Amino acid sequence: MSMLTPPGMGGKYRITGDVYPRMRRPHRRRRIVLASAAAVVLLGAAGWGTYQLVDVFSGGDDTKTTAAGKRADCKPAPAPTPAVALPKPGQVTVNVYNATPRSGLAKTTADELKKRGFAIGKIGNAPAAYDKKVTGTGLLLGAPAATKGSFAVLGTQLAGTTTKVDTRTTADVDLIIGTAFKNLSPKATADAALAVLNKPKPAPTRC
Repeated sequence: MSMLTPPGMGGKYRITGDVYPRMRRPHRRRRIVLASAAAVVLLGAAGWGTYQLVDVFSGGDDTKTTAAGKRADCKPAPAPTPAVALPKPGQVTVNVYNATPRSGLAKTTADELKKRGFAIGKIGNAPAAYDKKVTGTGLLLGAPAATKGSFAVLGTQLAGTTTKVDTRTTADVDLIIGTAFKNLSPKATADAALAVLNKPKPAPTRC
């Protein structure tokens, strides 16, 4: 009888030989492989889902960029949009009124505007409705049509002016000098502002 046969057991239960039966180790390696494969699948699914979300929120644009870093589907900007036809200074008739306690401002301001090419109309003290009641540098007063050009052109000559329309039907514009007035804008500054005002603005690039 083998030393491996328990006492009292024999026959078909008798164990022969002197080597213990080999017990299989748990399938640990297989489990590790399966777990790794599952992790790869989950990470791939998560990455694909993230890509889809980014694609949706970015508009699903599949366009590529060129070597210069620009999108291949970008269309060149169209020709600059023509500026609104503004009147030239000589086409704007300005009435200059002084609403301040300082004397002589209307005359000296009108003379300077004339040197800059504006047509000069009336010169004098401001009407009672505005006399000593204009707190800014000046008030531009004219017909509703003046908002389409005359106000902008005259406004380049004096920073900080405000505008107001009245019921007149003529094309002249009043410049009512306010208490904060010191001088007209320097001619170089006014000329630069007028040039920008007349410069066409390019339309944005369509991408």
